[in-house]
Amino acid sequence: MDRLKILVVDDESRMRKLVRDFLVKNNYEVLEAGDGEEAMEIFFAQKDISLVVLDVMMPKMDGWQVCREIRAYSRVPVIMLTARADERDELQGFQLGVDEYITKPFSPKILVARIEAILRRTNQAAREEILSCGGIRLDKTAHQVTIDGKSIDLSYKEFELLAYFMENKGIALSREKILNHVWNYDYFGDARTIDTHVKKLRSKMGKKGELIRTIWGMGYKLEENKEAPAAEGTASQTV
Repeated sequence: MDRLKILVVDDESRMRKLVRDFLVKNNYEVLEAGDGEEAMEIFFAQKDISLVVLDVMMPKMDGWQVCREIRAYSRVPVIMLTARADERDELQGFQLGVDEYITKPFSPKILVARIEAILRRTNQAAREEILSCGGIRLDKTAHQVTIDGKSIDLSYKEFELLAYFMENKGIALSREKILNHVWNYDYFGDARTIDTHVKKLRSKMGKKGELIRTIWGMGYKLEENKEAPAAEGTASQTV
């Protein structure tokens, strides 16, 4: 069985070695980065990183900025390390989508235990987060979409939009409901932004884009069978 891959990001080589040694001993594969820019290069070059251990204070690009960049594209678990026991830092971390927050100095054994707990949780969730419909396969954990076995590149919002359609296939979804779920309740933009994203998503999906049907005057519905008739009293067309 392949070892799970963990990215350790810290500008202190001594700290990286300490964490690496404990992780390798527990049968993990470890990638290392000494600053935020190097971390981003490795993260986007490697498509199968299972977890990121990320220091806050680093040169070139700090941990907060790295976390924001990661969260724009991926839900990979992130553990933040910091030398400051500041409640504001901890709150900021959780707001950015950090899974765990550990203050230095810490026990490497405790860090490994927390990593294992998070990976157990996320791997369990992963089994429930692979969606399929009409030749489309969406892996939430890996943030990947394939159509008839061929990978397609989607932006973060296009991915979230497709995931929402697939979770609710066969159900007519209003623009308001889509806006609330994919863009969250605190988004006050024009609901027509959904039409723009659907248009781009359909284009990237090729012929499979036809599975996303317009419910005229309401919103959209994903139909597994492209020959399925439009809902009664509605027209099916692209935007």
